[in-house]
Amino acid sequence: MNILILTGDKIPADLAAAIASINPTALLIASLTIFVLAIFVGFEIITKVPPTLHTPLMSGANAVSGVTLIGAIILTSSAQATAWTTLLGVAAVAFATINVVGGFMVTHRMLDMFRKK
Repeated sequence: MNILILTGDKIPADLAAAIASINPTALLIASLTIFVLAIFVGFEIITKVPPTLHTPLMSGANAVSGVTLIGAIILTSSAQATAWTTLLGVAAVAFATINVVGGFMVTHRMLDMFRKK
């Protein structure tokens, strides 16, 4: 089994064997647990933010979506992409683009409120 990292280097055989031996059910349960915990933590953090800080923080979060967009473009254009990964990559590019454009629109609207008329 050859597993390649983005740099093109091969993972050592013992590490590849360890990755292949992971129980898929345990991996799914662990991933879902982390996802659910992230939902709870995110909800608690967002509800504690005062309304006056919400829009500036969201415009900063949209900058992170720009990084997601770049990563999705790189992974979608990967030489090792399959049809499934290409489809997921295109969806990631589309949703990240919507988020970035929407974030810029909200930020522009917020800044318009502070301009003198």
